[in-house]
Amino acid sequence: MNALASSIVLVCRKRAEDARSVTRREFINALHREIRPALKKLQSANIAPVDLAQSAIGPGIGVFSRYRSVLEADGKPMSVRAALQIINQELDAFYNEQEGELDRESRFCVELFNQSAFNTIKFGDADILARAKNTSVQALADRGVLQAAKGQVRLLTREEIPEKVRSTEECVWLLTQQLARAMEVGGVKECAQIVMNLFGSNAENAKALAYRLYTICERKNWAAEGYAYNNLVVAWPDIQSMAANLAAATPVQVSMEDVFSSTEQ
Repeated sequence: MNALASSIVLVCRKRAEDARSVTRREFINALHREIRPALKKLQSANIAPVDLAQSAIGPGIGVFSRYRSVLEADGKPMSVRAALQIINQELDAFYNEQEGELDRESRFCVELFNQSAFNTIKFGDADILARAKNTSVQALADRGVLQAAKGQVRLLTREEIPEKVRSTEECVWLLTQQLARAMEVGGVKECAQIVMNLFGSNAENAKALAYRLYTICERKNWAAEGYAYNNLVVAWPDIQSMAANLAAATPVQVSMEDVFSSTEQ
């Protein structure tokens, strides 16, 4: 019941007869160009966070095996092990780029989570980190994402943050935690009720952050915490589908002012 089922598909093509050898730098440049669109495609296909690192091997090795050989600085051919290490580094860089697109409060929260999860750190250390992210500990406390008291600071857990989600909420960290909590408590339907009211790309940004947080949890061996983010991403297609159905079934309220305005036109 608890076993993971994996399907691995190998697509084998003959390498071109005129395939050339390239340097390590040329390989990294090609990988950098090609793996990002592939990773975005994997995320949009809703590959579970637990499987994304393994899935990234495909497009990465696709680049590596295109060449007759990849030559290291000493002229020796690069090993597959070394290529896999570079592919993993590109995956990290991809996540870092996505993190850079977050709002400043969320970037602070991700860094603090990476350092100490939901445990306390000294106020001075948190203040330095907040200033580096162009925000402040007090502003984050006011937003309801952390607690600052007696010289100690810690992120609030999902059970402690405000349950009510504003449709205009811009703090992606807060949205992600609220969605993960809704998934734990009420499942797909409760998440869908949140997503249907969100404006712009906030929902997709929350999903992307769930991928990033899972990766952090996996490397820190925080299995229980990572499970919450993995579940959220795996259920995302069902959440979106139900959110669309709920939105379609929700009556649109029209004010009398809008009616008169439409009549006049």
